[in-house]
Amino acid sequence: MAYKRAKSYFWASYADLMTSLFFVMLMLFVVAIVELNSEKRRIKEQYDATKGQLEKIKEIETATQNLDGTYFEYKKEYKKHRLLIDVQFPKQKSDINLVSLETRQRLLEAGKSIEGFVKKTVEHNPNIQYLLIIEGQASRDPYTRNYELSYERALSLKRYWEKNGILFSADNCEVLICGSGDGVLSGTGLMREEVESKNQRFLIHLLPKSGMIEEVTKQ
Repeated sequence: MAYKRAKSYFWASYADLMTSLFFVMLMLFVVAIVELNSEKRRIKEQYDATKGQLEKIKEIETATQNLDGTYFEYKKEYKKHRLLIDVQFPKQKSDINLVSLETRQRLLEAGKSIEGFVKKTVEHNPNIQYLLIIEGQASRDPYTRNYELSYERALSLKRYWEKNGILFSADNCEVLICGSGDGVLSGTGLMREEVESKNQRFLIHLLPKSGMIEEVTKQ
């Protein structure tokens, strides 16, 4: 009789133990499912955020390609704008006042176009900042100061814009002046014309600053 009672207690205890283990396993399973669903939501939110940021970056970068086609031609392979104004400086000269009045007027209108584009974009995205590079070029000839000359021509254009009220705020548009000369030195001969006289010109680079793109995409 005592043996049967002890055996009965064993199976009752065993059943209780298995029931407890079952509930423990069930709770662990539920917790795992909840955590898994939570992780899936987190990954989806990160994916959606990253996708949104990439779309915003693409939108900002694409917008810089849409400068006024009257004055600029975007060269996708170089990511530069060619100024569609035939600027003919006198040989070995950099003073922009020596360029024809008609050409100077068109250069002024081109500068106002860039200024208006930046202002409009910043009004829409106050945190965005641009880098504007005014690059001068020179034709290949025996002149030994073509690199200095191309820089001086770009600087002359910037000063001409400033003199006529075209100002870029340092808060949202940093301006750099550079000269790529006649392209003889390695790495400086990109985007040149076969007819050398056509290389006496300006190239415009308008680039959104990468760090500021990240700030904009967080909005």
